[in-house]
Amino acid sequence: MSTGIWVLIVIIAAVLGFVGGFFAARKYMEDYLKKNPPINEQMMRTMMIQMGQKPSEKKLHQMMNAMKNNYGKK
Repeated sequence: MSTGIWVLIVIIAAVLGFVGGFFAARKYMEDYLKKNPPINEQMMRTMMIQMGQKPSEKKLHQMMNAMKNNYGKK
């Protein structure tokens, strides 16, 4: 085979590798964030107290459920 074909094959393989790596990393991060959310109820409670709100359990659960639903929408 000529050198041009080898260069083309290498370029195509690199592009496919980058695209595959991107989607694999994206899927990994989505799964990671579902299992380990960046904020938990204690952090939410502290944040609400700092904003001057009284954190009721109902309000905390509503906010946590809203955040969980937003993660799964993609």
